[in-house]
Amino acid sequence: MSIIEKSACELIEMLGNREISSREVTAAFCDRIEAVDSRVRAFLHYDRDQALRRADEIDHRRSAGQEVGLLAGVPVAIKDILCARGEPTTCGSKMLEHFKAPYDAHVIERLDRAGAVRLGRVNMDEFAMGSSCENSAYQKTANPWDLRRVPGGSSGGSAACVAALEAPLSIGTDTGGSIRQPASLCGIVGLKPTYGRVSRFGLVAYASSLDQIGPMARSVVDAALLLEAIAGHDPRDSTSLPHPVPPYRQSCQQPLPKLRVGVVTDYFGEGLDEEVAVAVKKAIEVYRSLGATIVDVRLPTSAHAIPTYYVVATAEASSNLARYDGVHYGHRAKEYRDLVDMYKRSRGEGFGHEVKRRIMLGTLALSAGRRDAFYNKALQVRRLLRGDYDAAFQQCDVVLGPTSPTAAFKLGEKSDDPLAMYLSDIYTVATNLAGLPGLSLPCGFTKSGLPIGLQLQGPAMAEETLLRAGYMYEQATDWHRQTAPLAGTS
Repeated sequence: MSIIEKSACELIEMLGNREISSREVTAAFCDRIEAVDSRVRAFLHYDRDQALRRADEIDHRRSAGQEVGLLAGVPVAIKDILCARGEPTTCGSKMLEHFKAPYDAHVIERLDRAGAVRLGRVNMDEFAMGSSCENSAYQKTANPWDLRRVPGGSSGGSAACVAALEAPLSIGTDTGGSIRQPASLCGIVGLKPTYGRVSRFGLVAYASSLDQIGPMARSVVDAALLLEAIAGHDPRDSTSLPHPVPPYRQSCQQPLPKLRVGVVTDYFGEGLDEEVAVAVKKAIEVYRSLGATIVDVRLPTSAHAIPTYYVVATAEASSNLARYDGVHYGHRAKEYRDLVDMYKRSRGEGFGHEVKRRIMLGTLALSAGRRDAFYNKALQVRRLLRGDYDAAFQQCDVVLGPTSPTAAFKLGEKSDDPLAMYLSDIYTVATNLAGLPGLSLPCGFTKSGLPIGLQLQGPAMAEETLLRAGYMYEQATDWHRQTAPLAGTS
């Protein structure tokens, strides 16, 4: 098994035993990026020299007997929405094409403290608005399982680079499914933590009450490791929760007796692809064979989750993106008549079609005479949705269902149909609206060889339970050990 095929935990063990150096590990992944990324198109910014200098620094500290941190020289890819001092932070948008962050995000600080080697910044839907990674202003990322198909979004680059063995770990963000849906489509593990579990300081905001940063990896244990490195309280984020960080990597491997799995009957209806339904139902039987109690649960308000999400999220986006006016920073039009014309032209040129669409939707929802009918009503539905989850978790420990209604669709297939694209997140947006954690992990393949994802959701701060339940399933199956066809390409 080559270096790039090993898990992050295996690499940490080898590094700790001095079987390999961080430079060798980093060089192997850099070589991989240079060999295949021209086809995958996951990376927007990649600096081999900088990564190798960081690896040498970690090797030197290890040789000197100094503390090297939890990640100990393991490479990590970063979604291009987190600020890192002196590095481009484009959010996949022309609006921020020349912007370099003046400070580090909390997660970047945590990764550096943990000894991670940052490989570079990966592609995304513009300002995290999309489900296919086709809305980036710079390039369309491809799915390593089929380069003619999408990797999902908005964290498409984060998912694709892990699936293509260009990085063992990556950081994504999830506002309505943007970690879990691409993880499902690319056949990897993705975890959206509880709202507030990971600090949003330094995260460029899309919808502030929904955004959350989380890990993406090829196994549950690796995802647990990365979550352990980035989670924790940060006083600079007023929504950051002051809870201690458990040893996720260790606890996720502990047995989980008397697990109660709630199957969401509302999810198995119209719009769910038959192959996806079959794979998820087989996963239910795996849990049953492992001794779990299977119960049916209802989330009736989830039928309204998509319209609720696209009112709340776009309203917050309209407010958050108002700052991009061509004055303080961001794209400024070269030609304009006056100040108002400069605002109009700068925003018109800097934002892509999907971002403009969501800004207009959000502005409409907040406008005079419509706020009560749209935004305030959506907040009421959001509260009802959380009540559904509270009731479900009286009956079960985790809620189970599909992550995405279909496997990866073809590039361009849904580009001209926004509603069809929005429905790609029909099973994931409710988790964000309720502020709960959600985990996606591989549970099978379609007849054409495309990955299918299983989603587990839990109560607030129940990441340990989700990870343990995910690890249970992972140990009983081998879906997570499969590698994309691209993985055999040198």
